[in-house]
Amino acid sequence: MKTPDAILAHPAIHQVLDRGADGLAVVLTSPRGVALRAIASWGLAWDHVSVSTQSRCPSWDEMAFVKAVFWADDECVMQLHVETDRHVNHHPYCLHLWRPQDVEIPRPPLVCV
Repeated sequence: MKTPDAILAHPAIHQVLDRGADGLAVVLTSPRGVALRAIASWGLAWDHVSVSTQSRCPSWDEMAFVKAVFWADDECVMQLHVETDRHVNHHPYCLHLWRPQDVEIPRPPLVCV
């Protein structure tokens, strides 16, 4: 994950809602002009960003944009579909990006994609 200062320097960030030792909350504007709320954290050996809009789930393009704001191009992040009994839903229009800090995310061979 980029440093907090690098994230906050991105021109799409137009409001900082909170900033702490292990995270921050911002509002950023997507290339389509949609306001995205993002909460980033980097504790417990995970980098994490939750992304939401007011009235719908973020699109693939919006999630890819958020990935580019918070992580470097050469970093791999993921969305997870966990077991049903581990679902936590505090917001109906929120998606998450995750990256373990100490482990490389396995990826399939390019021929499989």
